[in-house]
Amino acid sequence: MRKSGVDAGRGNGYTACMAIEAFEGAEPQLNAPAFVAASADLIGRVKLAPDSSVWYNTTVRADVADIIIGPGSNVQDNCCLHVDYDVPCVLGSHVTVGHSVTLHACTIEDDCLIGMGAVVLDGAVVGKGSIVGAHALVTKNTVIPPHSLVLGSPAKVVKQLPPDSAAANHAHAADYILLARRFANRGDPAH
Repeated sequence: MRKSGVDAGRGNGYTACMAIEAFEGAEPQLNAPAFVAASADLIGRVKLAPDSSVWYNTTVRADVADIIIGPGSNVQDNCCLHVDYDVPCVLGSHVTVGHSVTLHACTIEDDCLIGMGAVVLDGAVVGKGSIVGAHALVTKNTVIPPHSLVLGSPAKVVKQLPPDSAAANHAHAADYILLARRFANRGDPAH
């Protein structure tokens, strides 16, 4: 059953106007405060942690395994997140997923930045604090070491990043927490 225009967060966080669908009895779980844009689609076994956000025209389809979006993580406009049979898609904390990214049955560890238009495929693991460049293709079962800069198609590690780059990725995600709150509070005279 499709629900849209649901306001689950007034006075209880900043979840606003989400479009959600159950699949085979599993319904997305939203932990306030989380923001879901009105044109995003969340289907099935989706779990959003507090302070996470899913932006406009993004599809998060967890029909045959879980999709977990960790605390403070953001999935920006026009993304597609999906799974494979019994292979989840997992985002750690404070992950930024740029516009038009495809994540399929993969793991993105804490404090990563996935650049616009990148594709990360089944079984791939992007290590903590890494940056996947715009339009990179991370192929099936690739394991990216922590604190790596990854570019190209197929994606290759081009250098190791200094530890403070993870802090910059974390700060970028924190900016999106604040932006999500501003979007959720539009039209609320108390804000």
